[in-house]
Amino acid sequence: MADLLKKPFGTHGKVHEITPASAGWRYVGFALYRLRAGEGAREVTGDREVILVMVEGKAAFTAAGQDWGMLGERMSVFEKTPPHCLYVPNGQEWAAVAETDCVIAVCSAPGMGGHAARRIGPDGITLTQRGEGVNTRYINNIAMENEDYCDSLLVTEVFTPAGHWSSFPSHRHDEDDFPRITYLEETYYHRLNPADGFGIQRVYTDDGQLDETMAVKDGDVVCVPRGHHPCGAPYGFEMYYLNVMAGPLRKWRFVPAPEVEHLF
Repeated sequence: MADLLKKPFGTHGKVHEITPASAGWRYVGFALYRLRAGEGAREVTGDREVILVMVEGKAAFTAAGQDWGMLGERMSVFEKTPPHCLYVPNGQEWAAVAETDCVIAVCSAPGMGGHAARRIGPDGITLTQRGEGVNTRYINNIAMENEDYCDSLLVTEVFTPAGHWSSFPSHRHDEDDFPRITYLEETYYHRLNPADGFGIQRVYTDDGQLDETMAVKDGDVVCVPRGHHPCGAPYGFEMYYLNVMAGPLRKWRFVPAPEVEHLF
């Protein structure tokens, strides 16, 4: 069985730390801090760029030699308001001090010094519907291809209503063959409402060599090294996830699974 499902290793402080080395790939990193009011976090970016996403709560940030003030507004991610985020390039340092209890996601990928530090959102981020019927979900694009904020990172939030599917129809982005398809590793940071709920995510390849179906709980992370990766929220449980993607080219091109081609 592939080790794709990552449980938080604590309830306080840094509770996730996924690196290219630990995931067995080359590009995507993901970490998560759960801080109490007054507590802090500090990191050096090294050879990686990061987008800091205020998932919940408020914190004061300094980064790349600047004071960015207070970031964050929503106390629950399921308020669905636009997130407050901060881009920090490689070769810099960032620090946060929690104003309230908060959750800070650290999305990372190789940095090339091509972009300056900047705030991202909440202005310019609009909750947008994607799909129809029970395939409807709602997207907050933080830094996708149309937003020229980063060297490598692609980051977005998705809200999936109870009883709906997401990242569906099934698709993959695991070959470096632009413009047909791009190679992008991906992580899913999942939240559930109510928090004692669960969701389902399947990661599978066309040849069946990888085929894992996981029950994801509030706070879990799923790694998608290759293959298709749909997920579903059972009736009664709303699902959120924060996606981080990166690869050799900052473009998102995918091909559908053979069994769902008729849905595109």
